[in-house]
Amino acid sequence: MAATVPVAHAAWPEKPIRLVVPYGPGGSSDVIARLIANEMSKTLGQSVIVDNKAGGSGIIAMQEAARAAPDGYNIVLGHVGTLAVNPAMFAKLPYGDEDFEPVALLAKVPMVFAVGAKVPAATLPEFIALARSKPGKLNYGSAGNGSAGHLAFEMLKVTANIDVTHVPYKGTGAQLNDLLAGNTDAASAGPPGFIAQAKAGRIKIIASGSPRRLAALPTVPTVAELGYPGFDSSQWFGLLAPAKTPPEIVSRLHDAAVKALSVPAVRARLEEDGSTAAPMTPTEFAKYIKAERERWGNVVRKSGLKVD
Repeated sequence: MAATVPVAHAAWPEKPIRLVVPYGPGGSSDVIARLIANEMSKTLGQSVIVDNKAGGSGIIAMQEAARAAPDGYNIVLGHVGTLAVNPAMFAKLPYGDEDFEPVALLAKVPMVFAVGAKVPAATLPEFIALARSKPGKLNYGSAGNGSAGHLAFEMLKVTANIDVTHVPYKGTGAQLNDLLAGNTDAASAGPPGFIAQAKAGRIKIIASGSPRRLAALPTVPTVAELGYPGFDSSQWFGLLAPAKTPPEIVSRLHDAAVKALSVPAVRARLEEDGSTAAPMTPTEFAKYIKAERERWGNVVRKSGLKVD
């Protein structure tokens, strides 16, 4: 591949590459970004440095990435929230499809639902019953407005006909801290941030939003099997570069990302967290983003979801 790169880009990369992550440390986005960045660094011969930029439903990071120089030294971790949910939740965004070059879809991560250790519910049916007995009294945290956890829990509320108050945070880490402290009653997020705490008995994972039980959580039932057939809530992550990044560089970034996903240790780590490697070409990823935007846009509209 390097031999086909024009002279102007032949020396790329000559310095570290910055990978902006729209959410804080501790969640699925951070775990996946660091896994991929580490392996891409080995392939590209320069460090790929993860830069967490949480807040604003991911808009802060996406806007910054959209405005970055299209020189291959700035990339961003795209997410179902920033690319498929935000366009339906916000009347106006400071970024759009035209601002990015899709590089590669990386992984899909099912959502899980958890409650605090002191919440008097050990199963999803028990939590639903508790919520129905106290309309609007229980609350749940998410990694932020428009995050996958926010949308997943709102989907659960509509599906199960319960009233639980949303409390947005700046990232999964902050969300988890308050769940552990008992300041919130429940939460939804990707498995990575929750599994270790559940094993330690600090929280209770009561269901997964995946179509099938997760290998990492074989005893945890799905929402679908608990009486809500068809329930499916998963998030996904992929790499994007600013628009007008040279196609030769996009191609090399894509190849490095796909190579990273093929590393056995990376796949094992993803599976350990309930994630699945899902590489796509830039063209396939662009089509996938559009399809997901339509799917999640329908969910947002049907649930009457509002930014709060």
